[in-house]
Amino acid sequence: MGKRLIQQRRGRFNSIRFHAPSHRFRGKIKYTRDDKKKEGIVQNFIHDPGRTAPLMNVLFNDNKKILFLAPEGIKTGDKIRFTDNKNDIEVGNILPIGKIPEGAPVYNIELSPGDGGKLVRAGGSNAAVVSHDKLKTVIQLPSGKFKTLDSTCKATIGVPAGGGRKDKPFLKAGKKYFAFRARGKQYPTVRGVAMNPVDHPHGGGSHQHVGKPSCVKRGASPGRKVGNIAARRTGRK
Repeated sequence: MGKRLIQQRRGRFNSIRFHAPSHRFRGKIKYTRDDKKKEGIVQNFIHDPGRTAPLMNVLFNDNKKILFLAPEGIKTGDKIRFTDNKNDIEVGNILPIGKIPEGAPVYNIELSPGDGGKLVRAGGSNAAVVSHDKLKTVIQLPSGKFKTLDSTCKATIGVPAGGGRKDKPFLKAGKKYFAFRARGKQYPTVRGVAMNPVDHPHGGGSHQHVGKPSCVKRGASPGRKVGNIAARRTGRK
């Protein structure tokens, strides 16, 4: 019997070895519930090793300090506000996406009203508001995919800072290893055909080839579920 695949080990619930260390994250980034007409001042910026964008500390007029993802172009002393006014479109302001004009760049978008922000949180990425309906808003994600959301979902105006982080090469594999390690990601990734048969279903053989169909059914056992999982089609059209 072979070893457990790395997909199995990494996906196991509560696997300490592959978790992103919690102490590397400076705090949860969520919109607050009691946010009607709140206004705050940006006090300082924080580097967060667990994220690709810097954070900003915002002191609101009710003396609450909240962490947000910092947008490009903002500085200490600037004001940001929660608002429903569609004319109040300034970088860093938080509005329901139904009030944001078409074409505006947005980030940290809620999937459902009140969840605190789930989509488009990486540095340098942004979505765009495409169109509005009576109750729904269509946005275009950085991947190019269009998504329809409830118009009351909140989003922040602008582009998350830290977009140029990929311009500088790593130069050494060790640097990349520790960068990935900080966020619980896998590096390096080894191809299954390069492994031994004990390590992977694609391993072994006199040369590197899969040796069997690489499409597996959706209900395949975890030790076999690698390759093209439940592929509708493969190969050239």
